[in-house]
Amino acid sequence: MINPFKRQRPTEQASQPNRASRMRQIPRALARTLLGQARADRLSGDLPTVPVPADQFVDKNQRALVARSRHLLLTNDYARGFVRKVRQNVVGRKGIALQAQAKDADGSLDERANDAIEADFSKWCDRKVCDVTGRRSFRQLLSRAAEDAAINGEFMFRIVRGRDLNPWGIAIQVLDPQRCPVEVNEDRLPGGQFIRQGIKYNRLGRAVGYLFGTLDPSESDYRFGGRNFVEVPADEVVHGFLEDLVGQRRGLPWMVTAVLRMHHLDGFEKAALVNARVSAAKGGFFEWEEGMGPADEEEDEHEPLYMDADPGSYQELPPGLKFRGWDPQFPSGELAPFSKQSLRGIATGLGIDYPTLANDLEGVNFSSLRHGVLESRDAWMDLQEWLIEQLLEPVFEAWLPRALLKGIPVAGANGATLRAERIEKYREHAWQGRRWDWVDPDKDSKTAARDIANKIKSPSQVIRERGGDPRTVWRQWASDRQAMIDAGIPEELVDATLGNPTMNSGSSTPQGETAGEASNEG
Repeated sequence: MINPFKRQRPTEQASQPNRASRMRQIPRALARTLLGQARADRLSGDLPTVPVPADQFVDKNQRALVARSRHLLLTNDYARGFVRKVRQNVVGRKGIALQAQAKDADGSLDERANDAIEADFSKWCDRKVCDVTGRRSFRQLLSRAAEDAAINGEFMFRIVRGRDLNPWGIAIQVLDPQRCPVEVNEDRLPGGQFIRQGIKYNRLGRAVGYLFGTLDPSESDYRFGGRNFVEVPADEVVHGFLEDLVGQRRGLPWMVTAVLRMHHLDGFEKAALVNARVSAAKGGFFEWEEGMGPADEEEDEHEPLYMDADPGSYQELPPGLKFRGWDPQFPSGELAPFSKQSLRGIATGLGIDYPTLANDLEGVNFSSLRHGVLESRDAWMDLQEWLIEQLLEPVFEAWLPRALLKGIPVAGANGATLRAERIEKYREHAWQGRRWDWVDPDKDSKTAARDIANKIKSPSQVIRERGGDPRTVWRQWASDRQAMIDAGIPEELVDATLGNPTMNSGSSTPQGETAGEASNEG
Protein backbone atom coordinates (compact mmCIF):
# COMPACT_ATOMS: atom_id res chain seq x y z
CA MET A 1 0.00 0.00 0.00
CA ILE A 2 1.35 3.43 -0.99
CA ASN A 3 1.56 6.04 1.72
CA PRO A 4 0.07 9.23 0.25
CA PHE A 5 1.99 11.34 2.76
CA LYS A 6 5.36 9.93 1.83
CA ARG A 7 7.48 12.15 -0.46
CA GLN A 8 8.05 10.59 -3.86
CA ARG A 9 11.70 11.44 -4.48
CA PRO A 10 12.08 9.55 -7.81
CA THR A 11 9.10 11.39 -9.33
CA GLU A 12 10.44 14.75 -8.13
CA GLN A 13 13.84 14.03 -9.56
CA ALA A 14 12.31 13.05 -12.87
CA SER A 15 10.31 16.27 -13.03
CA GLN A 16 13.31 18.51 -12.44
CA PRO A 17 14.79 18.04 -15.95
CA ASN A 18 11.38 18.78 -17.51
CA ARG A 19 11.06 22.00 -15.52
CA ALA A 20 14.60 23.05 -16.46
CA SER A 21 13.87 22.25 -20.08
CA ARG A 22 10.76 24.42 -20.04
CA MET A 23 12.73 27.24 -18.42
CA ARG A 24 15.28 27.05 -21.21
CA GLN A 25 12.54 27.07 -23.86
CA ILE A 26 10.91 30.28 -22.59
CA PRO A 27 13.91 32.55 -23.32
CA ARG A 28 14.33 30.90 -26.70
CA ALA A 29 10.72 31.52 -27.65
CA LEU A 30 11.00 35.10 -26.42
CA ALA A 31 14.22 35.56 -28.39
CA ARG A 32 12.57 34.22 -31.54
CA THR A 33 9.71 36.68 -31.11
CA LEU A 34 11.97 39.69 -30.51
CA LEU A 35 14.61 38.83 -33.08
CA GLY A 36 11.88 38.34 -35.64
CA GLN A 37 11.53 42.12 -35.73
CA ALA A 38 15.15 42.33 -36.91
CA ARG A 39 15.10 39.36 -39.30
CA ALA A 40 15.68 40.17 -42.98
CA ASP A 41 13.26 38.25 -45.17
CA ARG A 42 11.03 38.90 -48.15
CA LEU A 43 8.62 40.89 -45.99
CA SER A 44 11.23 43.11 -44.35
CA GLY A 45 13.99 43.19 -46.95
CA ASP A 46 13.35 46.87 -47.76
CA LEU A 47 13.90 47.94 -44.14
CA PRO A 48 17.42 49.03 -43.12
CA THR A 49 19.47 46.92 -40.74
CA VAL A 50 22.25 49.42 -40.00
CA PRO A 51 21.51 52.68 -38.11
CA VAL A 52 22.19 55.75 -40.22
CA PRO A 53 23.76 58.81 -38.53
CA ALA A 54 21.72 62.00 -38.59
CA ASP A 55 24.21 63.84 -40.81
CA GLN A 56 24.19 61.08 -43.40
CA PHE A 57 20.39 60.84 -43.45
CA VAL A 58 20.01 64.61 -43.89
CA ASP A 59 22.73 64.76 -46.56
CA LYS A 60 20.96 62.17 -48.71
CA ASN A 61 17.32 63.10 -48.20
CA GLN A 62 16.86 66.71 -47.14
CA ARG A 63 16.91 68.40 -50.55
CA ALA A 64 14.59 65.83 -52.15
CA LEU A 65 12.13 66.04 -49.26
CA VAL A 66 12.11 69.85 -49.36
CA ALA A 67 11.58 69.85 -53.13
CA ARG A 68 8.62 67.47 -52.83
CA SER A 69 7.17 69.35 -49.88
CA ARG A 70 7.31 72.65 -51.78
CA HIS A 71 5.73 71.01 -54.81
CA LEU A 72 2.85 69.64 -52.74
CA LEU A 73 2.29 73.07 -51.18
CA LEU A 74 1.51 74.48 -54.61
CA THR A 75 -0.35 71.48 -56.07
CA ASN A 76 -2.02 69.55 -53.25
CA ASP A 77 -5.10 70.76 -51.37
CA TYR A 78 -4.36 68.86 -48.17
CA ALA A 79 -0.74 70.04 -48.00
CA ARG A 80 -1.83 73.63 -48.52
CA GLY A 81 -4.56 73.23 -45.90
CA PHE A 82 -2.06 71.82 -43.39
CA VAL A 83 0.33 74.76 -43.82
CA ARG A 84 -2.59 77.16 -43.43
CA LYS A 85 -3.61 75.41 -40.19
CA VAL A 86 -0.03 75.73 -38.91
CA ARG A 87 -0.11 79.46 -39.52
CA GLN A 88 -3.55 79.92 -38.01
CA ASN A 89 -2.97 77.84 -34.87
CA VAL A 90 0.70 78.38 -34.04
CA VAL A 91 0.69 82.14 -34.67
CA GLY A 92 -2.95 83.16 -35.10
CA ARG A 93 -4.49 86.36 -36.35
CA LYS A 94 -3.16 88.39 -33.41
CA GLY A 95 0.26 86.81 -33.19
CA ILE A 96 2.10 85.91 -29.99
CA ALA A 97 1.89 88.85 -27.59
CA LEU A 98 4.64 90.10 -25.29
CA GLN A 99 3.70 90.42 -21.61
CA ALA A 100 6.37 92.35 -19.72
CA GLN A 101 6.62 91.28 -16.06
CA ALA A 102 9.16 93.61 -14.49
CA LYS A 103 8.77 93.71 -10.71
CA ASP A 104 9.65 96.18 -7.97
CA ALA A 105 11.70 95.30 -4.91
CA ASP A 106 8.57 94.27 -2.99
CA GLY A 107 7.64 91.72 -5.68
CA SER A 108 4.71 93.66 -7.15
CA LEU A 109 4.51 94.26 -10.87
CA ASP A 110 5.87 97.57 -12.11
CA GLU A 111 2.83 98.43 -14.19
CA ARG A 112 4.11 101.64 -15.74
CA ALA A 113 7.39 100.05 -16.80
CA ASN A 114 5.63 96.99 -18.21
CA ASP A 115 3.18 99.11 -20.17
CA ALA A 116 6.06 101.17 -21.56
CA ILE A 117 8.00 98.08 -22.70
CA GLU A 118 4.96 96.50 -24.32
CA ALA A 119 4.01 99.73 -26.09
CA ASP A 120 7.55 100.28 -27.40
CA PHE A 121 7.83 96.70 -28.62
CA SER A 122 4.45 97.03 -30.35
CA LYS A 123 5.76 100.07 -32.25
CA TRP A 124 8.85 98.16 -33.34
CA CYS A 125 6.61 95.30 -34.61
CA ASP A 126 5.27 97.53 -37.39
CA ARG A 127 6.01 96.16 -40.85
CA LYS A 128 7.94 99.29 -41.86
CA VAL A 129 10.24 98.91 -38.86
CA CYS A 130 10.95 95.30 -37.89
CA ASP A 131 11.44 93.92 -41.42
CA VAL A 132 14.46 95.12 -43.42
CA THR A 133 12.32 95.13 -46.57
CA GLY A 134 9.44 97.00 -44.93
CA ARG A 135 6.95 94.37 -46.12
CA ARG A 136 6.18 92.15 -43.12
CA SER A 137 4.95 92.96 -39.65
CA PHE A 138 6.36 90.94 -36.77
CA ARG A 139 3.21 88.80 -36.79
CA GLN A 140 3.81 88.05 -40.46
CA LEU A 141 7.44 87.22 -39.70
CA LEU A 142 6.24 84.69 -37.11
CA SER A 143 3.87 83.22 -39.69
CA ARG A 144 6.74 83.00 -42.18
CA ALA A 145 8.85 81.13 -39.63
CA ALA A 146 6.08 78.63 -38.85
CA GLU A 147 5.33 78.03 -42.54
CA ASP A 148 9.01 77.63 -43.43
CA ALA A 149 9.41 75.06 -40.66
CA ALA A 150 6.41 73.09 -41.96
CA ILE A 151 7.53 73.24 -45.61
CA ASN A 152 11.34 73.29 -45.41
CA GLY A 153 11.76 71.76 -41.98
CA GLU A 154 13.56 74.86 -40.70
CA PHE A 155 13.59 78.64 -40.77
CA MET A 156 16.53 81.04 -40.91
CA PHE A 157 16.28 84.70 -39.96
CA ARG A 158 19.10 87.20 -39.72
CA ILE A 159 19.16 89.87 -37.03
CA VAL A 160 20.50 92.98 -38.77
CA ARG A 161 21.91 95.82 -36.68
CA GLY A 162 22.60 99.35 -37.87
CA ARG A 163 21.77 102.96 -37.05
CA ASP A 164 20.26 103.59 -40.47
CA LEU A 165 17.64 100.83 -40.14
CA ASN A 166 15.19 102.48 -37.74
CA PRO A 167 15.25 104.32 -34.37
CA TRP A 168 15.91 101.02 -32.59
CA GLY A 169 18.80 100.09 -34.88
CA ILE A 170 17.67 96.48 -35.30
CA ALA A 171 15.54 94.61 -37.87
CA ILE A 172 14.89 91.10 -39.19
CA GLN A 173 15.86 89.67 -42.58
CA VAL A 174 14.14 86.53 -43.87
CA LEU A 175 16.52 83.99 -45.43
CA ASP A 176 15.75 81.01 -47.65
CA PRO A 177 17.17 77.96 -45.83
CA GLN A 178 17.98 76.31 -49.17
CA ARG A 179 20.53 79.04 -49.87
CA CYS A 180 22.54 77.47 -47.05
CA PRO A 181 23.90 74.43 -48.95
CA VAL A 182 23.25 71.17 -47.18
CA GLU A 183 25.73 69.38 -49.44
CA VAL A 184 28.78 71.43 -48.33
CA ASN A 185 30.89 69.48 -45.83
CA GLU A 186 34.56 70.02 -45.02
CA ASP A 187 36.92 68.87 -42.28
CA ARG A 188 40.21 70.09 -40.87
CA LEU A 189 39.73 73.82 -41.15
CA PRO A 190 42.12 76.13 -39.22
CA GLY A 191 41.66 76.10 -35.47
CA GLY A 192 39.89 72.73 -35.45
CA GLN A 193 36.80 74.12 -37.16
CA PHE A 194 34.71 72.10 -39.63
CA ILE A 195 31.71 72.57 -41.92
CA ARG A 196 28.65 70.36 -41.82
CA GLN A 197 25.71 70.93 -44.16
CA GLY A 198 26.64 74.55 -44.84
CA ILE A 199 27.21 75.51 -41.19
CA LYS A 200 30.68 76.16 -39.74
CA TYR A 201 31.37 74.82 -36.23
CA ASN A 202 34.20 75.21 -33.78
CA ARG A 203 36.05 72.21 -32.38
CA LEU A 204 33.41 71.80 -29.65
CA GLY A 205 30.52 71.61 -32.15
CA ARG A 206 29.12 75.10 -31.58
CA ALA A 207 27.95 76.98 -34.68
CA VAL A 208 30.14 80.00 -35.52
CA GLY A 209 28.98 80.84 -39.04
CA TYR A 210 26.45 80.08 -41.78
CA LEU A 211 27.31 79.88 -45.48
CA PHE A 212 24.87 81.34 -48.00
CA GLY A 213 25.27 81.15 -51.76
CA THR A 214 26.06 84.31 -53.71
CA LEU A 215 26.54 85.12 -57.39
CA ASP A 216 29.01 87.92 -56.72
CA PRO A 217 32.56 86.55 -56.33
CA SER A 218 33.77 89.87 -54.96
CA GLU A 219 31.68 89.53 -51.78
CA SER A 220 32.30 85.82 -51.21
CA ASP A 221 34.01 84.64 -48.03
CA TYR A 222 34.28 80.96 -48.94
CA ARG A 223 34.53 78.94 -52.14
CA PHE A 224 33.56 75.28 -52.50
CA GLY A 225 33.04 73.19 -55.64
CA GLY A 226 33.28 76.22 -57.92
CA ARG A 227 30.57 78.08 -55.98
CA ASN A 228 30.87 81.24 -53.90
CA PHE A 229 29.44 81.69 -50.44
CA VAL A 230 29.02 84.50 -47.94
CA GLU A 231 29.67 83.61 -44.31
CA VAL A 232 27.25 85.16 -41.80
CA PRO A 233 28.25 85.04 -38.10
CA ALA A 234 26.17 82.58 -36.13
CA ASP A 235 25.19 85.19 -33.53
CA GLU A 236 23.32 87.05 -36.29
CA VAL A 237 21.37 84.01 -37.52
CA VAL A 238 18.28 82.58 -35.82
CA HIS A 239 18.02 78.98 -36.99
CA GLY A 240 15.05 76.95 -35.77
CA PHE A 241 13.99 73.37 -36.47
CA LEU A 242 12.50 70.37 -34.70
CA GLU A 243 15.16 67.80 -33.86
CA ASP A 244 14.09 64.32 -34.99
CA LEU A 245 17.47 62.59 -34.51
CA VAL A 246 20.25 63.13 -31.99
CA GLY A 247 23.01 65.18 -33.57
CA GLN A 248 20.78 66.60 -36.27
CA ARG A 249 22.01 69.94 -37.65
CA ARG A 250 19.37 70.73 -40.31
CA GLY A 251 15.63 70.32 -40.20
CA LEU A 252 13.36 67.99 -42.16
CA PRO A 253 9.91 69.03 -43.45
CA TRP A 254 7.04 68.39 -41.07
CA MET A 255 5.29 66.59 -43.94
CA VAL A 256 8.18 64.11 -44.24
CA THR A 257 6.12 60.98 -43.52
CA ALA A 258 3.01 62.15 -45.37
CA VAL A 259 4.60 63.29 -48.64
CA LEU A 260 4.23 60.03 -50.56
CA ARG A 261 0.79 59.26 -49.18
CA MET A 262 -0.52 62.68 -50.20
CA HIS A 263 1.07 62.30 -53.64
CA HIS A 264 -0.46 58.87 -54.22
CA LEU A 265 -3.86 59.95 -52.92
CA ASP A 266 -3.78 62.93 -55.25
CA GLY A 267 -2.95 60.65 -58.19
CA PHE A 268 -5.71 58.23 -57.20
CA GLU A 269 -8.28 61.02 -57.03
CA LYS A 270 -7.20 62.40 -60.40
CA ALA A 271 -7.49 58.95 -62.01
CA ALA A 272 -10.93 58.50 -60.44
CA LEU A 273 -11.98 61.91 -61.74
CA VAL A 274 -10.88 61.10 -65.29
CA ASN A 275 -12.66 57.76 -65.12
CA ALA A 276 -15.80 59.43 -63.81
CA ARG A 277 -15.81 61.92 -66.69
CA VAL A 278 -15.39 59.12 -69.21
CA SER A 279 -18.14 57.11 -67.54
CA ALA A 280 -20.50 60.07 -67.62
CA ALA A 281 -19.98 60.44 -71.36
CA LYS A 282 -21.63 56.99 -72.01
CA GLY A 283 -19.58 56.23 -75.09
CA GLY A 284 -19.43 53.06 -77.15
CA PHE A 285 -18.31 51.42 -80.39
CA PHE A 286 -19.86 50.59 -83.79
CA GLU A 287 -19.49 47.02 -84.99
CA TRP A 288 -20.33 45.51 -88.41
CA GLU A 289 -22.00 42.16 -88.49
CA GLU A 290 -20.16 39.40 -90.27
CA GLY A 291 -20.42 39.76 -94.04
CA MET A 292 -21.53 43.37 -93.81
CA GLY A 293 -19.59 46.61 -93.96
CA PRO A 294 -17.50 48.31 -96.64
CA ALA A 295 -15.72 46.32 -99.29
CA ASP A 296 -12.05 45.48 -98.81
CA GLU A 297 -10.92 47.86 -101.53
CA GLU A 298 -12.79 50.66 -99.80
CA GLU A 299 -11.30 50.14 -96.34
CA ASP A 300 -8.45 52.60 -96.89
CA GLU A 301 -10.82 55.35 -97.99
CA HIS A 302 -13.56 54.52 -95.48
CA GLU A 303 -13.80 57.05 -92.64
CA PRO A 304 -14.68 55.92 -89.11
CA LEU A 305 -18.29 56.42 -88.10
CA TYR A 306 -19.10 58.96 -85.40
CA MET A 307 -22.44 59.75 -83.83
CA ASP A 308 -23.32 62.69 -81.57
CA ALA A 309 -26.33 61.76 -79.46
CA ASP A 310 -28.73 64.35 -78.07
CA PRO A 311 -30.54 63.59 -74.79
CA GLY A 312 -33.68 61.51 -75.45
CA SER A 313 -32.98 61.02 -79.16
CA TYR A 314 -32.13 57.86 -81.11
CA GLN A 315 -30.68 57.45 -84.57
CA GLU A 316 -31.26 54.68 -87.11
CA LEU A 317 -28.13 52.72 -87.98
CA PRO A 318 -27.38 51.30 -91.44
CA PRO A 319 -28.16 47.58 -92.03
CA GLY A 320 -25.51 45.31 -90.51
CA LEU A 321 -24.19 47.97 -88.12
CA LYS A 322 -24.78 47.64 -84.42
CA PHE A 323 -23.77 49.71 -81.38
CA ARG A 324 -21.94 48.24 -78.37
CA GLY A 325 -21.96 50.48 -75.33
CA TRP A 326 -19.00 51.07 -73.03
CA ASP A 327 -20.02 51.88 -69.47
CA PRO A 328 -17.14 51.73 -66.92
CA GLN A 329 -18.41 51.72 -63.35
CA PHE A 330 -15.38 53.10 -61.48
CA PRO A 331 -15.34 55.10 -59.27
CA SER A 332 -17.85 53.30 -57.12
CA GLY A 333 -18.24 52.67 -53.41
CA GLU A 334 -14.54 51.99 -52.71
CA LEU A 335 -13.39 55.56 -53.45
CA ALA A 336 -14.59 57.19 -50.23
CA PRO A 337 -13.32 54.48 -47.80
CA PHE A 338 -9.90 54.44 -49.46
CA SER A 339 -9.60 58.23 -49.39
CA LYS A 340 -10.72 58.39 -45.77
CA GLN A 341 -8.23 55.72 -44.70
CA SER A 342 -5.42 57.52 -46.51
CA LEU A 343 -6.32 60.83 -44.95
CA ARG A 344 -6.33 59.30 -41.48
CA GLY A 345 -2.75 58.19 -41.98
CA ILE A 346 -1.81 61.59 -43.38
CA ALA A 347 -3.44 63.39 -40.45
CA THR A 348 -1.55 61.19 -37.98
CA GLY A 349 1.75 61.95 -39.67
CA LEU A 350 1.03 65.69 -39.72
CA GLY A 351 -0.08 65.74 -36.09
CA ILE A 352 -3.54 67.14 -36.81
CA ASP A 353 -6.96 65.63 -36.18
CA TYR A 354 -8.62 63.95 -39.16
CA PRO A 355 -11.91 65.94 -39.20
CA THR A 356 -9.95 69.20 -39.40
CA LEU A 357 -7.58 68.07 -42.14
CA ALA A 358 -10.23 66.36 -44.27
CA ASN A 359 -13.02 68.85 -43.44
CA ASP A 360 -15.13 65.79 -42.66
CA LEU A 361 -17.55 65.92 -39.73
CA GLU A 362 -19.64 62.96 -40.89
CA GLY A 363 -20.18 60.48 -38.09
CA VAL A 364 -18.45 62.66 -35.49
CA ASN A 365 -20.09 62.95 -32.08
CA PHE A 366 -19.38 65.47 -29.34
CA SER A 367 -17.06 63.24 -27.31
CA SER A 368 -14.88 62.17 -30.22
CA LEU A 369 -14.75 65.71 -31.59
CA ARG A 370 -13.74 67.13 -28.23
CA HIS A 371 -11.05 64.47 -27.76
CA GLY A 372 -9.54 65.12 -31.19
CA VAL A 373 -9.69 68.90 -30.88
CA LEU A 374 -8.10 68.98 -27.43
CA GLU A 375 -5.30 66.64 -28.52
CA SER A 376 -4.60 68.83 -31.55
CA ARG A 377 -4.58 71.96 -29.41
CA ASP A 378 -1.98 70.42 -27.12
CA ALA A 379 0.17 69.83 -30.20
CA TRP A 380 -0.33 73.42 -31.38
CA MET A 381 0.61 74.81 -27.96
CA ASP A 382 3.72 72.65 -27.95
CA LEU A 383 4.70 74.18 -31.30
CA GLN A 384 3.97 77.64 -29.91
CA GLU A 385 6.46 77.06 -27.10
CA TRP A 386 8.98 75.80 -29.64
CA LEU A 387 8.58 78.96 -31.73
CA ILE A 388 8.91 81.12 -28.63
CA GLU A 389 12.15 79.42 -27.61
CA GLN A 390 13.61 79.35 -31.11
CA LEU A 391 12.67 82.82 -32.39
CA LEU A 392 10.89 85.13 -29.98
CA GLU A 393 13.38 84.84 -27.13
CA PRO A 394 16.47 85.59 -29.27
CA VAL A 395 14.71 88.53 -30.92
CA PHE A 396 13.60 90.02 -27.58
CA GLU A 397 17.08 89.60 -26.07
CA ALA A 398 18.54 91.46 -29.05
CA TRP A 399 15.84 94.16 -29.08
CA LEU A 400 15.69 95.14 -25.38
CA PRO A 401 19.23 96.61 -24.95
CA ARG A 402 18.90 98.77 -28.06
CA ALA A 403 15.42 99.87 -27.08
CA LEU A 404 16.67 100.98 -23.65
CA LEU A 405 19.58 102.87 -25.22
CA LYS A 406 17.15 104.57 -27.59
CA GLY A 407 14.90 105.36 -24.67
CA ILE A 408 11.60 103.67 -23.81
CA PRO A 409 9.17 106.48 -22.90
CA VAL A 410 6.95 106.13 -19.84
CA ALA A 411 3.38 107.34 -20.30
CA GLY A 412 2.45 110.28 -18.13
CA ALA A 413 6.00 110.85 -16.84
CA ASN A 414 6.76 114.13 -18.66
CA GLY A 415 9.14 112.57 -21.17
CA ALA A 416 10.91 110.27 -18.71
CA THR A 417 12.32 106.99 -20.03
CA LEU A 418 13.23 103.68 -18.48
CA ARG A 419 16.72 103.50 -17.09
CA ALA A 420 19.06 101.35 -19.17
CA GLU A 421 21.06 100.25 -16.11
CA ARG A 422 17.98 98.36 -14.86
CA ILE A 423 18.00 96.01 -17.85
CA GLU A 424 18.03 92.88 -15.69
CA LYS A 425 14.77 93.97 -14.12
CA TYR A 426 13.17 94.56 -17.50
CA ARG A 427 14.22 91.19 -18.91
CA GLU A 428 11.37 89.51 -17.01
CA HIS A 429 8.60 88.73 -19.46
CA ALA A 430 6.25 86.07 -20.83
CA TRP A 431 4.57 85.36 -24.15
CA GLN A 432 0.87 84.80 -24.70
CA GLY A 433 0.05 82.60 -27.68
CA ARG A 434 -3.24 82.03 -29.38
CA ARG A 435 -5.95 80.18 -27.47
CA TRP A 436 -9.26 78.78 -28.69
CA ASP A 437 -12.91 78.83 -27.75
CA TRP A 438 -14.03 75.57 -26.21
CA VAL A 439 -16.14 72.98 -27.99
CA ASP A 440 -18.98 73.60 -25.52
CA PRO A 441 -18.46 77.18 -24.19
CA ASP A 442 -21.37 77.03 -21.73
CA LYS A 443 -20.14 73.91 -19.92
CA ASP A 444 -16.53 75.03 -19.92
CA SER A 445 -17.40 78.48 -18.59
CA LYS A 446 -19.33 76.88 -15.73
CA THR A 447 -16.37 74.58 -15.07
CA ALA A 448 -13.99 77.55 -14.97
CA ALA A 449 -16.25 79.41 -12.53
CA ARG A 450 -16.43 76.33 -10.31
CA ASP A 451 -12.63 75.93 -10.40
CA ILE A 452 -12.19 79.55 -9.32
CA ALA A 453 -14.72 79.16 -6.51
CA ASN A 454 -13.00 75.97 -5.31
CA LYS A 455 -9.56 77.64 -5.50
CA ILE A 456 -8.39 75.10 -8.11
CA LYS A 457 -7.54 77.88 -10.56
CA SER A 458 -6.98 81.60 -10.22
CA PRO A 459 -8.90 84.13 -12.33
CA SER A 460 -5.70 85.14 -14.09
CA GLN A 461 -4.97 81.52 -15.01
CA VAL A 462 -8.42 81.14 -16.58
CA ILE A 463 -7.95 84.38 -18.52
CA ARG A 464 -4.58 83.23 -19.87
CA GLU A 465 -6.06 79.90 -20.91
CA ARG A 466 -8.56 81.86 -22.99
CA GLY A 467 -5.74 83.86 -24.60
CA GLY A 468 -6.19 87.12 -22.67
CA ASP A 469 -3.93 89.33 -20.58
CA PRO A 470 -5.16 89.49 -16.97
CA ARG A 471 -3.86 93.02 -16.42
CA THR A 472 -5.69 94.24 -19.49
CA VAL A 473 -8.92 92.51 -18.42
CA TRP A 474 -8.79 94.02 -14.91
CA ARG A 475 -8.27 97.49 -16.33
CA GLN A 476 -11.12 97.09 -18.79
CA TRP A 477 -13.44 96.01 -15.98
CA ALA A 478 -12.39 98.92 -13.80
CA SER A 479 -12.70 101.35 -16.69
CA ASP A 480 -16.15 100.09 -17.70
CA ARG A 481 -17.38 100.21 -14.12
CA GLN A 482 -16.14 103.74 -13.61
CA ALA A 483 -17.58 104.89 -16.94
CA MET A 484 -21.01 103.53 -15.99
CA ILE A 485 -20.87 105.29 -12.62
CA ASP A 486 -19.75 108.56 -14.24
CA ALA A 487 -22.72 108.28 -16.59
CA GLY A 488 -25.04 108.47 -13.60
CA ILE A 489 -25.87 104.80 -13.09
CA PRO A 490 -26.14 103.95 -9.37
CA GLU A 491 -23.17 102.03 -8.07
CA GLU A 492 -25.34 99.20 -6.71
CA LEU A 493 -26.97 98.73 -10.13
CA VAL A 494 -23.56 98.75 -11.83
CA ASP A 495 -22.24 96.03 -9.53
CA ALA A 496 -25.40 93.97 -10.01
CA THR A 497 -25.07 94.35 -13.79
CA LEU A 498 -21.41 93.30 -13.82
CA GLY A 499 -22.23 90.27 -11.71
CA ASN A 500 -19.90 90.71 -8.73
CA PRO A 501 -19.20 93.54 -6.33
CA THR A 502 -15.99 95.45 -6.77
CA MET A 503 -12.98 93.58 -5.43
CA ASN A 504 -11.36 95.23 -2.47
CA SER A 505 -8.01 94.67 -0.84
CA GLY A 506 -9.26 91.44 0.72
CA SER A 507 -10.11 89.93 -2.67
CA SER A 508 -8.76 86.57 -3.72
CA THR A 509 -7.25 88.10 -6.87
CA PRO A 510 -3.57 87.18 -6.91
CA GLN A 511 -1.19 89.99 -6.05
CA GLY A 512 0.53 91.44 -9.05
CA GLU A 513 -2.34 90.76 -11.46
CA THR A 514 -4.24 93.95 -10.61
CA ALA A 515 -3.42 97.32 -12.04
CA GLY A 516 -1.48 99.22 -9.42
CA GLU A 517 0.73 102.21 -9.29
CA ALA A 518 4.34 101.67 -10.27
CA SER A 519 7.45 103.59 -9.46
CA ASN A 520 8.35 106.65 -11.51
CA GLU A 521 11.14 105.46 -13.77
CA GLY A 522 12.20 108.98 -14.68
